[in-house]
Amino acid sequence: MKTLLLSMDDVGRTLSMKEVIEAVKEGYVAFQKGKVQQPDIVSMEMPHNNGETDIKSCYNALNESVSVKVASGFYDNGKENDLPTMIGLIEIFDGKTGAPLCVMDGSLITGIRTGAAGAISSELLSRKDSKTVAVIGGGGQARMQIYGLCQVRDIQTVKVFSPYPEELPQYKADVEKETGVKVIICQTVEEAMEDADIAISTTPSKDFLVPAELVKPGMHIVAVGADMDGKNEWDPEIFAGAKIVNDSIAQCISRGETRNPLMAGVIKQEDIYCEIGQLLTGEKAGRESYEEITIFDTTGMGIQDNVTAMKVYETARDKGRGTYFEFLKGEA
Repeated sequence: MKTLLLSMDDVGRTLSMKEVIEAVKEGYVAFQKGKVQQPDIVSMEMPHNNGETDIKSCYNALNESVSVKVASGFYDNGKENDLPTMIGLIEIFDGKTGAPLCVMDGSLITGIRTGAAGAISSELLSRKDSKTVAVIGGGGQARMQIYGLCQVRDIQTVKVFSPYPEELPQYKADVEKETGVKVIICQTVEEAMEDADIAISTTPSKDFLVPAELVKPGMHIVAVGADMDGKNEWDPEIFAGAKIVNDSIAQCISRGETRNPLMAGVIKQEDIYCEIGQLLTGEKAGRESYEEITIFDTTGMGIQDNVTAMKVYETARDKGRGTYFEFLKGEA
């Protein structure tokens, strides 16, 4: 049999944020309905190289496939070399035979499916009249979150702050070109958070960047950066009394932003409102008042990679993109 190899360019020409949003919704619902086997994430840290690597995998019974992603974040990349910060590889196997169907770049998929997750949460939990967004961080994911958000809300202004201000002029240029939304570079977190309807954090910070007094009633928070024990972007006190939604409760209480208020004794596990799949199935209600504070904590799930990668694989296969190589002898 032949295995399809897709480069970053092949993947990029195949991806569409709008389509990925719909695919990730389907993935969240499949997970909620018990159609997904998703082992614990395997994580490795290389602090002397300012890097980390995660392995995420799952079996999706709905599309009969197994996916494995190795994704790394090396945060000196781009400063000391010309490599991207986020680098990844995804393998897809036939769930009926175990045969390798596709090997593809996972960097773009990781970025766009995470942006899609944030957008889905905002569609379900933010106020419908949300116009102004605070973004903490100025890297690739800070871009993807806005690209996804603009698919579901009529955003007018992005106010961005980064611990690395040198990256923000290019961020402003890229986001304004891609979306037409006005981007304001902020010197402080306080400036970025002022008047924000939605606030998004995308940094690898280990010390919280946003104090509780900056979060106003009615705000929706998308906590993206904390995906490993020890990371912390938001003051744990923010979670007290908020509507807390996780992508996976098991993951978020062990490695997400939700872990921090649990460890601090600010909340108990029963204070977590639900998983996002429960909102999509209608099992739980989304935003229920104009004033409530809502939080979506996303640690990233193997099922997001699975449904996105399968869509890329099927589209690329049908359009004749990529290169085939002989990995195993025999017929599929």
